[in-house]
Amino acid sequence: MRPSDLLIVVALWVAPAAAQTATDGDSLRINGQAYRLQGIDAPELAQTCGTYPAGVESRNTLSGLIQGRAVACEHVTTDRFGRSVAYCRAGGLDLGAEMVRRGMAWAFVRYSREYVQLESQARAQGLGVHAQACEKAWEYRARLRAVR
Repeated sequence: MRPSDLLIVVALWVAPAAAQTATDGDSLRINGQAYRLQGIDAPELAQTCGTYPAGVESRNTLSGLIQGRAVACEHVTTDRFGRSVAYCRAGGLDLGAEMVRRGMAWAFVRYSREYVQLESQARAQGLGVHAQACEKAWEYRARLRAVR
């Protein structure tokens, strides 16, 4: 194998991970396609809990979970913004479950009860948003709409 062959192999391996980003704590963009994680709701990007930057921390956590891993998503439905609502896995890890397990998102019971037990455990352990007494993302959005 020539050194230039090795560079081509490495470039092909890295390319899938480079084409995916966490846009917030419950949304991804993969090769230009927007995905919303099924069954969870994470803090809005601008949402803070006191001085704790909940939205930024949540996005950074999701970003860390996908970094260097190929992400595969299973489409469930399409939301009102045209995003694919999906179960997404990075290296086999259920991203929605892991975000709730780490306290970086809530089980979005309006659409699914799948992650309720994980949220209860994260709350009991005082992880992430549960350690900060954060307003749930859907309540935060409703409050902002009421002010407008």
